Amino acid sequence: MNSIIEQVVSGLRERLGDAVEDVREFRDDVIVVLSRDAIVDAATWLRDHEEVPFPLCEDVFGIDAYSRKQRFEVNYHFYSVTKKVRIHLKVRVEEDDAVVPSITAVYPGAGWYERETWDMIGVRFSGHPDLRRAYMPEDYEYHPLRKDYPLMGVPGSIPLPKRG
Repeated sequence: MNSIIEQVVSGLRERLGDAVEDVREFRDDVIVVLSRDAIVDAATWLRDHEEVPFPLCEDVFGIDAYSRKQRFEVNYHFYSVTKKVRIHLKVRVEEDDAVVPSITAVYPGAGWYERETWDMIGVRFSGHPDLRRAYMPEDYEYHPLRKDYPLMGVPGSIPLPKRG
């Protein structure tokens, strides 16, 4: 872990305390696992950090671990333009309570990513100003990137274009 990211992780630990559940490195990426209630505070701190600001939320996406107790995780990728470093935050939630606070008040550009995550995985973002489907019809009751979604889709669940 380079010294810039060490400083950022140390600042997150100091600010968030026990809400920082784990810190790990994988292929030169630093991943900070947080409790879901800390994500808005962490994102705000990253954006406003004076020495190493992270003005860019590059991506937000969901993962379905399927067999784990905390089935879903939401991953956030932030980039510091001035220091040219990245940090990844991760929040895990259980299937029966798949709700994470929205970071759109901090990073408005995250709105589309959160909509896509809701649409494809089924994690809701509380406080999102316009949480609706990104790709699928509004009344579609399934989330196609879940591991238990049928490989060939749900027969008859959505009208398909006619061939010919």
